[in-house]
Amino acid sequence: MSARAASYTPAKRKSSLREQLASRSFGTTIQRLVIYAILIAASIAFLFPLVWMLSTSLKIKSQVMAMPPKLIPDPIRWANYPDALNSPNFPFLILLKNTLTYTLLSTTGVLLSCPLAAYAFSRLRWPGRDLVFLATLATMMIPGTVTLIPTFIIFRSLGWTGSYLPLIVPAFFGGAFYIFLLRQFFMSIPMELSEAAVVDGASHFTIMTRIVLPLAKAAIATVALFEFLACWNDFMGPLIYVTNEKLYTLSLGLYAFRERWELRYDLMMAAGLVVTGPILILFFFTQRTFIEGITLTGIKG
Repeated sequence: MSARAASYTPAKRKSSLREQLASRSFGTTIQRLVIYAILIAASIAFLFPLVWMLSTSLKIKSQVMAMPPKLIPDPIRWANYPDALNSPNFPFLILLKNTLTYTLLSTTGVLLSCPLAAYAFSRLRWPGRDLVFLATLATMMIPGTVTLIPTFIIFRSLGWTGSYLPLIVPAFFGGAFYIFLLRQFFMSIPMELSEAAVVDGASHFTIMTRIVLPLAKAAIATVALFEFLACWNDFMGPLIYVTNEKLYTLSLGLYAFRERWELRYDLMMAAGLVVTGPILILFFFTQRTFIEGITLTGIKG
């Protein structure tokens, strides 16, 4: 045995191991601190427009364009909210009713049609199934601007323009993205459950409604949230097809409010925050279901 090996005692070995662990722990701590710092900076960058929106909505008119800008309004003017919502140029209750009508009916259509198509693509075997599914996915690759004019011509020939029909009826025929999400989730459910139900004499409709759909609550909730958010924030659809001001949604009403109150940014921000608030609250209370549904839909391809 060499002198160097003899001098390497167990005490030195423990000391070296302790130093390595301490060094690794220090490196991990530094790495986490850097990650947290980046995430905090990104959060501030994303939240600042919302904070500025809230600040502007509570300012008096003279402070909106003040230089240098003031983040904290002084005095705080809460009256901007009732002034904005009670303005004849922004009939909030009518706009809210129109938005909920469009949003809820469209979401209902998606929830009725997309699970049926997803079940057929994932649990049934029929000739040309994969080819039809590829064609369905291919529709996602076509930009909306390409089909905008032909779709408008079709709806105009049907006499549907000027109403919510062009916005609501297509939802009852499914959406490629939602069908894809639900299909991915349905494929993760073991086929043995369906086979056992078939042995007991259950039909495919019974299997879907009593076995598959109860197990896919997270995915279905995610699809509902996606559609609800898309319809609530939709601007182009109502702008193209809705011509009567009495049928305006919140997004169109907010745009018209901006045009009529060109310099009243305080009232505009108050109205905009009221429109945005329900979406933020909804996402805050449903984010766990939302993230769970998005995560689980990619288990099996």
